[in-house]
Amino acid sequence: MSLNCVVLAGGKSSRMGEDKALLPFGGYSTLSEYQYSRMRDIFDRVYISSKLDKFDFKVDIIYDRDSGSSPLNALISALEYLKSDIFLISVDMPCISAETIERLICSYKSSPEYDIYVAKSKYGIEPTVAIYKESVLDKAKSRYKQMDFRLTGLIKSLNYLEVEIDREEEFINLNFKEDYLKVISKY
Repeated sequence: MSLNCVVLAGGKSSRMGEDKALLPFGGYSTLSEYQYSRMRDIFDRVYISSKLDKFDFKVDIIYDRDSGSSPLNALISALEYLKSDIFLISVDMPCISAETIERLICSYKSSPEYDIYVAKSKYGIEPTVAIYKESVLDKAKSRYKQMDFRLTGLIKSLNYLEVEIDREEEFINLNFKEDYLKVISKY
């Protein structure tokens, strides 16, 4: 089973007020490089999904297929480009542990009957911490055409497995400056 990793870094960052993918983090010049480096320890191939090349390190970029700023657009672009199953993670979720990712991979390998393997925290399912099989591409395109851009909607329309993770601190999403400042003090 071939499983590539795609780091989502093409969002608007409107709540942050600046491109969060380019903020310094964890000893790296950018959050993107931090996530990329961490994922390289787990996956053979790591890509960054973005609208443009804004990175100051060597990385394979999967460009969004159109100008829409949704994770669904990025997922479709990645599945079309890679033609393989992918682990998807958002650049602004730097606290997700290798253990959590390994639990998702283990579920993916041991229960091949599902289309999607998604982390579930106390907040609910986490669509940007999930494994998507290549076979979801047609359904994803159909939902995109219908202008339903929610990954949660796609997940719930398919056969998916929730992988319960009881460490809520991992699912901090760096949407606002306060979130970022709180988390960088720990890294």
